[in-house]
Amino acid sequence: MASQSQQQSVGFEDYLPVMAERLGEEGLMQELASGFRLLQDPALGLITFASLRRNAPLLGLGGMSDDDLRGMLAEGDFDGDGALSEMEFCVLMVRLSPELMDEPRRWLDDAVAQASQFLFTS
Repeated sequence: MASQSQQQSVGFEDYLPVMAERLGEEGLMQELASGFRLLQDPALGLITFASLRRNAPLLGLGGMSDDDLRGMLAEGDFDGDGALSEMEFCVLMVRLSPELMDEPRRWLDDAVAQASQFLFTS
């Protein structure tokens, strides 16, 4: 049986690519920045455990355990300061939704195929 955080993660993975398609790259980044501002500690400009715990219910995450919330912070905390900067938050959100990278992968594959045809047929 999937935990609540796993069920929420699946929902997020399904939702973010739809947002990206509808909003475009710039719109998606603006929405992620808005989400960051909603969760951050305004005095620190970072998402801390306390700010995440306090604001999680606004995103429907109020039922998550402290361990789950700490795990979310740890997964995205690249610099090890125990909090998420806006960049770390945005990277984490994209990492949680690997489908976002499908389109850029197709573009790269197409570009490589075209370059290969050019190089090997000339």
